[in-house]
Amino acid sequence: MHEMGVAMQIVEIATASIPGHLPGARVAKVNLKVGKLSAIVPDSLTFCFDVVAKDTPLEGARLDITEIPVQAVCNACRNEWTIDQPAFSCPACNSGDITLLTGRELDIESIELAEEE
Repeated sequence: MHEMGVAMQIVEIATASIPGHLPGARVAKVNLKVGKLSAIVPDSLTFCFDVVAKDTPLEGARLDITEIPVQAVCNACRNEWTIDQPAFSCPACNSGDITLLTGRELDIESIELAEEE
């Protein structure tokens, strides 16, 4: 399960992103963009994140995952479409010469700090 390694990286990056002038700041939410082809299972990543975040400034933070669909463009006819099944050929001309535009992302979009109480 590589989600554990990904969760560890997210916690490391988010912890390093907390401004130094805010001692004791806590992270409330981490917003991620995850492509459908990234081989990430959102529920597994959320579980691993909760485990790894324990005893860090991210403990109790929410992991908000936006799944990005697989989009492609046909290099033969320039048709663009969203791939929603395991067939990777152009629906307009049936060419297999395609370029994936989206679907492999694994990006931290933003990190939100908790309000001070």
